[in-house]
Amino acid sequence: MTLPIILVMAVLVLAILLFIFEWVRVDVVGIIMMIILPLLGLVTPQEAISGLSSNAVVSIIAVIIIGAGLDRTGAMNSLARVLLKFAGKSESRIMILISGTVAFISSFMQNIGAAALFLPAAKRICKQTNIPVSRILMPMGFCAIIGGCITLIGSSPLILLNDVMKISDPNIEPFGLFAVTPVGVALIIAALVYFVFFGRFILPTGQGEDSGSGPMSRALESTYHDIGNLFEIQVSDSFDGPQTLEDLEIRPIFFTTILGIATKGGTTITSPDYADFIGPGDTIAVEGPTDLVVKMAQSFGWQIKEDLEIFAESLSPNNAGIMEVIITPRSELVDNTLRSVSFRKKNDVIPLAVERNNKTYVGAVSQMTLQAGDALLLQGPWEKFHYLKDRDRTGLAFTEEVQGEIVRTDKVKFAVGGLVLALGMILGFHVQLSIALLAGAMFMVLTKVLSIDEAYESVDWMTVFLLGGLIPLGIAFEKTGAAKLIAETIMGGLGAVSPLILLTVIGILTSFFTLVASNVGATVLMVPLAMNMAGTAGADPRIAALVVAVACSNTFVLPTHQVNALIMRPGGYKTKDYFRAGAGMTVLYLVVMMAAISVFYGL
Repeated sequence: MTLPIILVMAVLVLAILLFIFEWVRVDVVGIIMMIILPLLGLVTPQEAISGLSSNAVVSIIAVIIIGAGLDRTGAMNSLARVLLKFAGKSESRIMILISGTVAFISSFMQNIGAAALFLPAAKRICKQTNIPVSRILMPMGFCAIIGGCITLIGSSPLILLNDVMKISDPNIEPFGLFAVTPVGVALIIAALVYFVFFGRFILPTGQGEDSGSGPMSRALESTYHDIGNLFEIQVSDSFDGPQTLEDLEIRPIFFTTILGIATKGGTTITSPDYADFIGPGDTIAVEGPTDLVVKMAQSFGWQIKEDLEIFAESLSPNNAGIMEVIITPRSELVDNTLRSVSFRKKNDVIPLAVERNNKTYVGAVSQMTLQAGDALLLQGPWEKFHYLKDRDRTGLAFTEEVQGEIVRTDKVKFAVGGLVLALGMILGFHVQLSIALLAGAMFMVLTKVLSIDEAYESVDWMTVFLLGGLIPLGIAFEKTGAAKLIAETIMGGLGAVSPLILLTVIGILTSFFTLVASNVGATVLMVPLAMNMAGTAGADPRIAALVVAVACSNTFVLPTHQVNALIMRPGGYKTKDYFRAGAGMTVLYLVVMMAAISVFYGL
């Protein structure tokens, strides 16, 4: 064992310890690797920073920008709407549908691209259904990794498989495009079953960085205790109407605000005013204290639905919420009432309450003469809050950052066009992944789907530097001969074993190398070695090579894989979360892989 091998093993142990104990943030670990490796002479300075310009990292940057463009134009909203139609609000069904869809996409597109592209839709669905994003992103990420095993073009190891096999045996029969499909499908089914039955025990319940739990932040909930409860109510056909909101006096009597009216004829009224009507058979969305909403429904003979249905999407935390604004002395609202300036109709947001001198007023908000320093509690779409914030003459100061963004629905065709352009270049013209995705991202910038500043802001630079530092660690692991030494030592110590045991050991060894080195490096190293060992043990060299290529996707217990690194911050995951969920997945993967290969290839 040479000094470089000892040093690279020590650096590997340091990286694992930093991941486990979280003494520093994961992206700092990546930067540390870039510094330590060249200082120890394990890689050149150029190799140390080569990860930042690698095909994988550039592809991640580009595909995140493409995903942001699709999100800003509402395309991901539409996708989320379709998936929710089939999945409802069941966590298991949503997990299966999202993970299965990403696995399918990953079968013909590199897994990191599939995961990054679908990340905005997954987060939107979680926010809309109030499911912690941490319960969905890890199954999605794992299935994105496994999905690369469905076809021979889904992952780098399988793409390389036929070429690397020819190095050892030029006359060997190559695998077809769908030769690995039965194995990949079996692995996906096993992963989905694993998370359905064990997900509640192994997945963290933390919300992650982008999840929301309701229409109002916790800070506002502590001030406006009984405000923010949403209900959907069915107006009875026997209701004596139509009547205006002013005539019904719902707010003065029941302290309840009407947020939307879906008429029996199919028209939906958003931000209804005092002059709008409620008629028999209509459906209304309301906000108010639970006990008073129940009394109101009983008073009019209306039925409260178990959950939001018609207004589920428009009032989801993903699309709308509650904000607090302070009236400044320069505001047009000073010494005026909300009704006198037609505030609701002008801005499409609904006033819920006024806070003045530590007292909350709810009943007659629209008729109150407002003063500088009053706090207004407003409900509406995030997009409308963005417009309201940009209007200088309203003189309103927001107490919290406005969520969401202005959706540019007029640019959705250009956003989809950018995605189609990238996929067409990849699949039709075999352009390198990073170049094709950059072309799609730049198309979105040039067509003003999003500005270049918005493109920069959308990139998760923590993920970029984490991967940028792990790539040179993989280079050092292979360059010093550490990977080859470990493989040859283990293989040499096996002795005479049955083909099945030999192939199982090959799968375990490949899984280890994939955690600490690149899957491409593991493929190039292990395929010739495994084929030679298989020939000696009387096993089929082709199957041994296939085991290596499939086992290269068995990388779940550490956030070292590109997909695991991508979902780490959005999901709020820690290294221990990957180990807890990934340990069982790793064992299951090996068992199902060997069983499927035995069945379909007759071991």
